[in-house]
Amino acid sequence: MNTSLRIAVSSVLGIAAFALLLFVPAGTLNYWRGWAFLAVFSVVSLVPTLYLGRKYPEAVERRTHAGPQAESRPVQKVVMAGTFAAFAAILVVPALDYRFGWSHVPAWLSIVGDVLVATGLGLAMWVVVQNNYASANVTVEDGQPLVSTGLYGVVRHPMYFGNVILMIGIALALGSYWALLLVVVGTLLMIVRIFDEEKMLSEQLGGYRQYMDKVRYRLVPLVW
Repeated sequence: MNTSLRIAVSSVLGIAAFALLLFVPAGTLNYWRGWAFLAVFSVVSLVPTLYLGRKYPEAVERRTHAGPQAESRPVQKVVMAGTFAAFAAILVVPALDYRFGWSHVPAWLSIVGDVLVATGLGLAMWVVVQNNYASANVTVEDGQPLVSTGLYGVVRHPMYFGNVILMIGIALALGSYWALLLVVVGTLLMIVRIFDEEKMLSEQLGGYRQYMDKVRYRLVPLVW
């Protein structure tokens, strides 16, 4: 199976899983925020990924090795297990919120959330263009260069920054203030991941210590 077809099949299965996590807890298909989120997520993730799969197939291949089983470091295995659980919860909680009426998020704010979803996904895709070695698991490959320009000149982990924007966007797009608590959980897990990842990178990737001195912010520009 070629890369593009594998990406398409994987994306369709992923969207189907998202739909189950949304509409089963919601107890109905009449959940416009869920449909709008799925549409935005599908288009903004699938189209660029297919393009990247043709132009940078090795980079996309690295992104497919994800999950606790793909990690070699014990801390990262735990973090990724927690991250997967938090991401599933950030879909399920808004669906339950819709079903039981816990939050009252205005429609315009959900539209803003969809914009944030597109922005977060777009940042993640752009990171892959700027750094073809950006993988889904924490590793350093032979001959891997240090990327310190572009988005990496602003923040040391731009893909994780995109993920923070994405999580906030999902909570708002799906209409749940309660799901914002899961953004805190997901961000804390990313912080743990970053500390462990930077420890490894400073030991194994040439020039990374100097890069840390040059680029001050780890996750969010002007904040941390």
